[in-house]
Order: sequence, then C-alpha cells, then structure tokens
Amino acid sequence: MSISERLLTALRLAPFAVLLFGLLPGQAQTPGERFSHSATRFPLTGAHEVARCESCHVQGIFRGLPTQCSICHARASRTPTATPMPPNHVPTTQPCELCHTTSTFVGARFRHVGVAPGSCMSCHNGTVAPGKSPNHMVTSASCDSCHRTTAWLPAAFNHANVAPGTCMSCHNGSQATGKPANHVVTSASCDSCHRTTAWIPASFNHANVAAGTCMSCHNGTQARGKPANHIVTTAACDTCHRTTAWIPATFSHAGVAPGTCATCHNGTQARGKPANHIVTTAACDTCHRTTAWIPATFSHAGVAPGTCATCHNGTQATGKPANHVVTTAACDTCHRTTAWIPATFSHTNVAAGSCANCHNGTQARGKSTTHMVTTRACDSCHRTAAWTPATYTHLTPAFKPHNAAVTCVSCHKSNTEVATWTFAAYKPDCAGCHAGNFKQGPHKKVESPLIYYTVAELKDCSGSCHVYTNATFTTILKSRSGQHRSTGGGF
Repeated sequence: MSISERLLTALRLAPFAVLLFGLLPGQAQTPGERFSHSATRFPLTGAHEVARCESCHVQGIFRGLPTQCSICHARASRTPTATPMPPNHVPTTQPCELCHTTSTFVGARFRHVGVAPGSCMSCHNGTVAPGKSPNHMVTSASCDSCHRTTAWLPAAFNHANVAPGTCMSCHNGSQATGKPANHVVTSASCDSCHRTTAWIPASFNHANVAAGTCMSCHNGTQARGKPANHIVTTAACDTCHRTTAWIPATFSHAGVAPGTCATCHNGTQARGKPANHIVTTAACDTCHRTTAWIPATFSHAGVAPGTCATCHNGTQATGKPANHVVTTAACDTCHRTTAWIPATFSHTNVAAGSCANCHNGTQARGKSTTHMVTTRACDSCHRTAAWTPATYTHLTPAFKPHNAAVTCVSCHKSNTEVATWTFAAYKPDCAGCHAGNFKQGPHKKVESPLIYYTVAELKDCSGSCHVYTNATFTTILKSRSGQHRSTGGGF
C-alpha cells in the first residue's frame, strides 16, 4: 500500500487520530478534507510547508517522530531527503533553531542578548563556536572587553576606568601588546606620552617639569639624551631648547655681561672660535652680535687716528697683506673704516716738491724703472688729481709750447733731461731740431734779383716778414702776415 493510501486509511480511522497526531477533541479531520499540521505538536513553517509528507514520514510512520532539527538534518540522517549540516559548519553543540529558522536557514543569526558579559569564551572556545585566531594579540582579557557582537571589527577597548599609570599592567607583552623593540628608551608610564584616543603621535606634557631638570629624564636611559653631534656644552637643555619647538634652539643673551662671551664660548661649555677665525684676542662681542652673528662688524668710533696697527698687526687682528704697497704710513692715512677699499690719500697738506719723501719705493711707491732720468720733483710733471698724463712746464724762455702729439722723448731721446739737438749749431732755436724741414722756396727776401732767406736768418721759425725792393734791403716791397706756430698741427 502506498503512503497516500495509508494516509487516507488513517484519516478514516477517526478514533485513532488523536493517538497518531495528537489531535485535540473537536479537531478530527473529516474524510476528504485537507489535513492541517498545525493541530500537531510540530506545526509546519517556512520550507517545511512545501516539503513532501514522505520526506519526514518515511515508510508511512506518523506517530512518535522526533521534532529536533539535528535528528533529521544530521550528516548520517535517518531522513535522506533532509539537508545535512555542511562539513565547514561552525563547531557547535547548540540546537539549530538557536541560530537558524525554517524560513531563512542561510544567514544564521545568534542573539547575544541574554549572554552574560565576560562569558564569550563559554561558547567561543574553538569547539562550541570559533575562538581566538592564531594571530590574535596576546591577551587574557574577555572577548567583550574589546569586541562587540553588533560589529566584531574594529575591536576597541574602553580605557575610561583604567587608573592612570597602570598601562603596563596589561600592555606587558603577555596580556596585551607592550613597547616595541625600537621604542625610545624610557621607564616612564605609557600614558605619560600616549593617549588612548590617539596613540600616535605621542606627546609629553612638560608643564609641571621644573626648569633645568631636563637631564633627569633625558639622560639616554630613561629618555633620549643629547645626540653625539650635539654642540659641546654643560648648560641645561632648556637654556636653549623649548618643549613647544625643540628646533631651532635659541639662547637669550639678555643678561650676559658684555665681553664675557668666552666664559661659555670656550670650546668646552659652548662652541668657541673656529680654527679659521681671524687672529684676535678681542672679546667676541667686539665684532659679533647675538642678534646676527654674521656678518661681524667692529665700531672704530673710539679708535684714535693713526693707531690702526696696534690691533691690525697680524696677531691681534689682520695686518697688511704681503702684496700691500710698501709704506710705513698709518693705515688710516689711505684707508677708511667705512669703506676700506678703495684706499685714498689726501695730498692737500703735502708741501710742493716733497712727493719723494713718501714715494721713495719704501714708504710708498716711487718712480718706475722706465721713468725718465731726472732729479725734478714728482709734481713737476704729475698731479695728484690725475697722475697721468704727465705734463711739464719748461722754465727756459727759449722753449716754445708744442702740440699734444709731441712727447717728452721726441726731444729727450736719451730719456734724460738733456734735450737731443739734431742741428746743435742752431740751438736753442727751432732750427736746432727743425733745420732739416726748412724749405727755401717760400722764403723770398728779394724777388728781383731773386734772393732767399737762409736757415740762420729764420732759425726761430718766425718766417720772413718782409720782401724788399732790392739788395740794399732798405725799402720794403711787401710785408707778410703768415708765420709758423709751434702749437699748430701743420707746421
């Protein structure tokens, strides 16, 4: 007999309905009507409503069937058509209906509403339910100390009730993560620098630290100390540094007595003069200022004139360089402290003709080796306003000024004061040099019979002023206005 036939037979047996299905009085099914499973102790819901009867009632057995999910949905199920628990199911001994429903079997949910705080491990022990993963941080704290069932990640721990300074009671590397190997060397409490709201960046409140006590912590053991390349000094850290801005370091020289720089800046307590410093024994603040160390300046306001070399002697301060002009004059004779270069010398009060007193090649530059041989004073030819070109005023009345093209060596061919006369018979007149340039033709004395002037007659180059009527030279036929000028270009 088929299952359907058996079911119809059972429905006809009304007296046995209650025994088989637990029907209450008045709930007996009328033959031909559809059977309602709600009348039993296992109402059909969800996916069970569409399941075939024989899926559960195997071999027509209706009485005494189990109602627990796991009995039918076990891996070795007595009901072959029931979906078994998959192999990758979370390990648990809890009943299926605790997380699953017949309407949404996939997407199981567990309500932790009634779970006592701190008891997560009673289920999440790796057997009943997943426990901590192998890479979980080392801690013995309860799961719900950091995790929430509403959002397992990210994990957070409420440090609100943790006593200040007790971080290490948990963060010791065993119960919770401790200081990493590359942490700054310190024995201070974690919350001295870190905050649970923002662990990084770390900061330390120096508000209550006594001035000058930085080294009590920053000693290289309890906290970082001075680096190896720090300036050499025994001064307290906060003498130069500030906790609000460690770099740049600044030192207030406001209360430092003038001239006492070297008491600190001695190369031991603080940086001293570098090896390439100018040679001097003067105090640092004679030239330097704390507001701007470079450039260095020195006020010569109170220095007596002519005393430069008392400091600028090559020992106390820079002296004359090796290539300086040879002179024994005081520095400020030529130089000025406002502008050392160019050097200038005022010749205003120098007596005329006394140039060689200084310009002797020792005290000051003298005549060059190519200079004309002369015993005359420098200012006979030169001027201090413009040393070149040199000009000389000839004192002899026989000398006539020449144009600019005629130089000294044009006449003084031996580079001495002695003039070289080409035609000595005519010296000191013009013909002494220019006799060779004389042209007889233009210089007529009488036209008929034709008589010419001689060089000797015109040796002063004044020209022939008169032409006479005859050789008696008594009557002037005509006078000439033209004559030569030594300053003219066309002689």
